[in-house]
Amino acid sequence: NTEAQSGLDGDAARRANVLGAYTAVDAELVEGKRVLLIDDVITTGATISECARILRTVGAREVVCATLARARDQK
Repeated sequence: NTEAQSGLDGDAARRANVLGAYTAVDAELVEGKRVLLIDDVITTGATISECARILRTVGAREVVCATLARARDQK
């Protein structure tokens, strides 16, 4: 359980919020394989980066990421 990413301010807060939040249930399913990781929206990239990190940690050979939308900074 983590706070909603949308309620957090800044990249660092979002990265810290998801650090260690995910685990691979069946690691043997990804070991040595290329995995396609899909996320509906990427804002800072914290969530998809953490998921990719976990997949690589349990043995995925490569993680390719795709998304439908990317938020842009309005500054």
